[in-house]
Amino acid sequence: MRLRRKAPVDDDLHDDIDTEGADGGADPGAPSTGDALRAGGPWDAGELQVSPDDPDRIDLGSLSVKGREDVEVRLQVDEASQQVTGLMLVAKDGALELRPFAAARHEDLWATVRPQISSEAARRGGTATEVDSPYGRALELRVPAVDEQGRSGTQISQVMGVAGPRWLLRVTVFGRPAQEWRDDGALEQALRDVVVDRGSEAMPPGESLPLRLPSGAQRVDGPE
Repeated sequence: MRLRRKAPVDDDLHDDIDTEGADGGADPGAPSTGDALRAGGPWDAGELQVSPDDPDRIDLGSLSVKGREDVEVRLQVDEASQQVTGLMLVAKDGALELRPFAAARHEDLWATVRPQISSEAARRGGTATEVDSPYGRALELRVPAVDEQGRSGTQISQVMGVAGPRWLLRVTVFGRPAQEWRDDGALEQALRDVVVDRGSEAMPPGESLPLRLPSGAQRVDGPE
């Protein structure tokens, strides 16, 4: 697994443009995207213990990612504050953007977030369609975009909400996994290996869980 530190982009729905087309403890009342749907991962820190000395893992604070030779990790960093705001898992056939948020114990945060994402897609002149995903209801987004060569096209992605004990992992899927999810795919397996550490600090629902640069991380600039 390669580690790349990257600056943030202007929006959350980037990179994959088709130029051919114009309070602690598990929640006993978990929503449909909760524990039953993530029985094989991603994991809560209380379900899968991770050693800080594990050489096969990258510790990002609220997220722990298992290293894979076929998946590259790219950190999204706010250049002004130098804070990590999210990360991308990138493979040859697509990418996953991961952003963890705090959630209430008895509230389906994902049901609240979906209309907001749909409204943002519409504001950009695109569409958002509710679809089924391995983690419950998801949104398929089709948004007008321009690639690095200046060609107009349609950016296709799928946004999933993976709910855990007092946290929500927002997963934006690009490339092949957005249209054809495979259990044996490199990105799909990488997602199932993710561990979310919500922590015990009180946080309002919807607030981003803190991420940090892993020890020894170096910035590598290059094309997206």
